[in-house]
Amino acid sequence: MKAAVVVANEDVQYLDYEEPVTKPGTVKVKVKASGICGSDIPRVLHNGVHFYPIVLGHEFSGEVVEIGEGVTKVKVGDRVSGAPLLPCLTCEDCQNGNYSLCKHYSFIGSREQGSNADYVVIPERNAVVFDKSISFEQGAMFEPSTVALHGLLQNDYQGGKNVAILGGGTIGLFTMQWAKIYGSKKVVVFDINNERLALAKRLGADEVLNTTEEGFLEKAMEYTDGKGYDFVFETAGAAPTMYMAFELAANKSHVCFIGTPHVTLEFSQKLWENMNRKEFKLTGSWMSYSAPFPGKEWELTAHYYATGQLKFDQDLIAGKYPMSKAQEAFQLFKVPGAVNGKILLVNEE
Repeated sequence: MKAAVVVANEDVQYLDYEEPVTKPGTVKVKVKASGICGSDIPRVLHNGVHFYPIVLGHEFSGEVVEIGEGVTKVKVGDRVSGAPLLPCLTCEDCQNGNYSLCKHYSFIGSREQGSNADYVVIPERNAVVFDKSISFEQGAMFEPSTVALHGLLQNDYQGGKNVAILGGGTIGLFTMQWAKIYGSKKVVVFDINNERLALAKRLGADEVLNTTEEGFLEKAMEYTDGKGYDFVFETAGAAPTMYMAFELAANKSHVCFIGTPHVTLEFSQKLWENMNRKEFKLTGSWMSYSAPFPGKEWELTAHYYATGQLKFDQDLIAGKYPMSKAQEAFQLFKVPGAVNGKILLVNEE
C-alpha cells in the first residue's frame, strides 16, 4: 500500500509501506479521509514524533474491507470513524471508565501506524459505525466533535444557562453546537477571526464577538445582564483566552479548559482571585472517552450527525489534499494563522 510517511523532521514522503494485517478482534479500514490535527504539527515540524519513520493520522474515516476472527458488531462495507486511543483496559483508571487517563495506552497515529495511508487496522471496539447519510469528510471529524462533548461532560454542563466559547476553531465550534443541542439559554463565541465568527453564526451561535475590537468585554457582559457566563469553555489553548475565562465567569460558574496551552501561564493576583471571589469551579478536559469504550461522546456524535442536529459546514474544512501531497499540506502550518479550519488528506480512487 501507499502511505504518507514522516521519515525525518519536516520530511513527509509518499512511499510504499507494509500493509497492516487483520488479526482476531480487529478490522481493516480503507481510509477515505484523514484530518491533520493540531497535535500533528509539532510532530512533523518540530521533531515531535516518538520515532522515525512513522505514519501519522488519528482523525479518520473509511470503509471496512476485512474483519478478523471473532468480530461480530462490525461488518464489511460499514462506514466507520476510528477512535484512536488504545487503552490498556486493565489499570485502575481504565477499570473506572476513565480511559483518557490511562498511563499505559497506545495511540493510533502517534505510537503506531495511523490513518495517513491506504489502510489502517484497528480493534473492533475502536470502529464507530455511522449512517450512510454522513459523508466521509464528516466521519473524519468525529474526533474533534467528541473532544468538545467530553469537555461539556467534564464541566457538569446543564442547559438553560449562558455559555461562553473562547476560540472559534474546530473544537470551539463543536463545543458551541453541543451546548446548543443540550439546551443553552445563550451561547456566545469569541475569536479574533471574522470568518470563523461568521461560521459560528451559521452553525447556530446566538452572538459572536471579535476580541480585537474595543469594548468587546463590556458587550459580552451586557449579553448576560452583567452577571457573567454560567459555563465557560476555553478551546484555543491561548494565554489571552485562558485569562479571559476568569473575567467572563459568573458567580458559582463552571469553567473548563479544553485547549492545551503551549506557553507558561502567569496569572496576576487580581485575576486569579476571581476564582476565590466568584467561587467558580475550574476543570480540565483531556481527550474524549467514557464507558463503555469508546463512550457516549462517539455514539452521540454519530447519532446527532445522522439527525442533522450536529451541523456540518464545508467551511469547517480549510482544504483537501491528496494523500500523496501530505508534505505540501503540512508546509501550510509553517505560517502562523495561515490555516483556518481542518486540512483533510484524502485517498483518491
